[in-house]
Amino acid sequence: MSQEKVTGLGFLAGRGVLGGVLMGLANLVPGISGGTMLLATGIYTDFINAVAEITTFRFRKRSLVVLVSVAAAGGCAIILLAGLVKNLVVDHRWVMYSVFIGLTVGGIPVIWKLIKRPTKAVWGGALVGFALMAALAIVQQQQLGTAGGGTSGALMLGLAGVAGASAMILPGVSGGYLLLVLGQYIPILAAIDTLKQGLRAGDMGTVMSVAVTVVLPVGIGVLVGIVGVSNLLRMLLQKCEKVTLGVLLGLLLGAVVGLWPFQQGVAPSVGDTFKGRLLTAEMIAELEPEDYPTEFFRPGAGHLSGAVGMVLVGFAVTLGVSRLGRSDEGE
Repeated sequence: MSQEKVTGLGFLAGRGVLGGVLMGLANLVPGISGGTMLLATGIYTDFINAVAEITTFRFRKRSLVVLVSVAAAGGCAIILLAGLVKNLVVDHRWVMYSVFIGLTVGGIPVIWKLIKRPTKAVWGGALVGFALMAALAIVQQQQLGTAGGGTSGALMLGLAGVAGASAMILPGVSGGYLLLVLGQYIPILAAIDTLKQGLRAGDMGTVMSVAVTVVLPVGIGVLVGIVGVSNLLRMLLQKCEKVTLGVLLGLLLGAVVGLWPFQQGVAPSVGDTFKGRLLTAEMIAELEPEDYPTEFFRPGAGHLSGAVGMVLVGFAVTLGVSRLGRSDEGE
């Protein structure tokens, strides 16, 4: 292999590591898309093509380098930072949600660049995508304890894995946001943090328990989602590019609807019904803050100004990252 080719693969691996880290962080954060981060770092097209090739049993070295670098970096970011992100969301919800809104809106220029010249097909697709995501937001707002989540059986965890995989593939679609809607966001982050603590303590019983009950079903969902969504998206972009990009734009815009920042977790009272149970003092004492139901509150001037500032910060971050790969995407 020539030195030039080795250097090219090394540069590709470096971009893959950067994209993977940002993708992993994005999957932990409701409102920001892992696909957008891959697109922003210039590795998106290579990643989509690599997944499509591997799933059709074409094992080129370039594809393997891309997949390994992105997957390894993304996995490490998720494992190391899940606990921190979970605590920030639980303890500083309105601040974090404001950042999430900015991160989401910052992805609009990324999609717009792909659209180039909007047509009726783009606007029609955008309307459909917006309606779908807005409907999910309404479902979310009707559920108290969104962040705390509902049941976390194998089926729901598998669906959560598919949602997370979709965010790796679809620019503008946030896996963390979909996990919030499905009620699996905090349970999965808490399980990852428990797994990390178990590994540090050498507690293999805890590690195996989390691995079997959470990691395995989520992992299967992720695998199914990556294979299915990547091949479907590649086909749709080839056959009806404008409509597909329009839907992606609509999904991105609609995601903001469900991220109204001024909400907080509130400890339930004795006699309240929570997740189908009539709560006693003992049951309330066993609840963790991430399990508390959420409710909206009236923001003050400080909340409003702070939220605007955090939205601008989030927007600047996504827009700034998008410029990293601007000259490289599509090579």
